[in-house]
Amino acid sequence: MIHGYNPPERFLPYLSWTEVAALPDKENTVIVLPTGSIEQHGPHLPCAVDTVICAGVVGHALARLPKSVPAYAMAPITYGKSEEHLHFPGTVTLDGETLLLTIVQIGESVYRSGFRKLLIVNGHGGQPQVMEMAARELRLRHGDFIVVPQHTWRVPHVAGKYMSDREKKLAMHAGHAETAIMMALAPDTVHMERAVTNYPPEFPSKLLSPDGRPACAWTARDFGPSGIIGDPLPATREQGDAILDSLADSWAQAITELHTLRWAAREEATWGKPQHTGFIQQSLG
Repeated sequence: MIHGYNPPERFLPYLSWTEVAALPDKENTVIVLPTGSIEQHGPHLPCAVDTVICAGVVGHALARLPKSVPAYAMAPITYGKSEEHLHFPGTVTLDGETLLLTIVQIGESVYRSGFRKLLIVNGHGGQPQVMEMAARELRLRHGDFIVVPQHTWRVPHVAGKYMSDREKKLAMHAGHAETAIMMALAPDTVHMERAVTNYPPEFPSKLLSPDGRPACAWTARDFGPSGIIGDPLPATREQGDAILDSLADSWAQAITELHTLRWAAREEATWGKPQHTGFIQQSLG
């Protein structure tokens, strides 16, 4: 069934429309939207890594919540903005405008159903700006809508204790942490016999890039033919279990805090009629 890693009772699409209508305290119920991508992750990992990780972490987090915290997952957005990987077969990408409109329209549906708290858990590093733009657009349209866009890995976790200093500094894609957590979430899709180590050269301008990461726009093929940017070889299933456990704990706490949050809500009448930004208005014709 399509609930994936989520407890079935916390999967919003499994409710009927009458059950959704009858939910108590919808204003403080947290709706969680995992947002991933389908893009190459080297020869040893599947193209679905980002979607698997964000959906898996959300599901494990929801399973840890007490019944007193109302929260539901939506089906994940599987496809994302992945143009930096389009030179590799298997990558499926939307452009930024399409993804932005998709997030906004999903958010409108969430709002129309009576919910006022939307948490976007983004698993792909190439699209956080799109999530932020969509969240701002929804806030401008609805003054009582709290939309939080956040990356899957931007909460406390233990991955760093297993990684080398070089990995922490330069790894960006299909490296140690992603490989380990995929061993925990979808071990049958991991093929370590194909894994290789590949780091990008340090960026030559210390002023533009104090940490040595690329300061200019890049595509994955800029760093070699494997698609890997990091070192997946030290990853183990035990590490992946620990990383998943720490991420799930942190996200369960974050969802709980968002449920109890009371922040700057404005009545729609105060804001006037919702206004589209110029970009959205033009896109919608």
